[in-house]
Amino acid sequence: MVVNRRSFAIGLVALIAFSVTSTQAQDRFITVASTTSTEQSGLFSHLLPRFEQKTGIKVRVVAVGTGQALDLARRGDADVVFVHARSAEEKFLAEGHGVKRFPVMYNDFVLVGPKNDSAKIGGSKDITEALKKVETAKAPFVSRGDKSGTHLAELDLWKAARVDIGKAKGPWYRDTGQGMGPALNTAASMNAYILADRGTWLSFKNRGDLAILVEGDKRLFNQYGVMLVNPARHPSVKRDLGQAFVDWVISPEGQKAIAEYKINGEQLFFPNAGQPGA
Repeated sequence: MVVNRRSFAIGLVALIAFSVTSTQAQDRFITVASTTSTEQSGLFSHLLPRFEQKTGIKVRVVAVGTGQALDLARRGDADVVFVHARSAEEKFLAEGHGVKRFPVMYNDFVLVGPKNDSAKIGGSKDITEALKKVETAKAPFVSRGDKSGTHLAELDLWKAARVDIGKAKGPWYRDTGQGMGPALNTAASMNAYILADRGTWLSFKNRGDLAILVEGDKRLFNQYGVMLVNPARHPSVKRDLGQAFVDWVISPEGQKAIAEYKINGEQLFFPNAGQPGA
């Protein structure tokens, strides 16, 4: 009987230890609220296995528009945000929801459109002139319309072109309220113009008769930043695990992994974590 009690006690201790270890393992994950471009371009599929293998920390990505990603974090439903809208990121920080913003990488936006190019903008490097022509021609244009970084950039570009898109909208302008991939699908089906991030465009398969028509304007620059959600404001935030992700992404190893991600030999994102003011 003594032996049985002893065996029972040993077994109970082992069970408790296993349960604690299992629970700790399950807790070693973070939620990253990010843009659809990092997900749909395939970048996260390239990066996350490397991070998880190095740290043992699993990453759950919620891929939505930048505005939605920041709103998720405002509710404390994410540990890290990885987005691309500098003004919205700075507002998030000023509100006390983020700890510190770090630049990570950049790429650029491109204006994609039908190869027959009814607005006659092909080859231009002036994005504002191109948008004016699209509006004047009332050529079909698809907008994400989802408060994403791409949508905010589009609205800024219409403003720079001196087009009040709120008033100019008509049947030619389609708000989708969707991510980059679905919006590109809509543009392909409508043979319409659309502003896209280059990374998602390069990984996009259903191009139909669409092609890049305008690129190279410095106003199409697209910077990404990463932030730990403020645990002082949101106690549920996994401070150490989230910071480990931030630190890795901006480390030489993480930056090298970003630079190595290519499609058909073309680099999609360019690391610049060490660039002041980025």
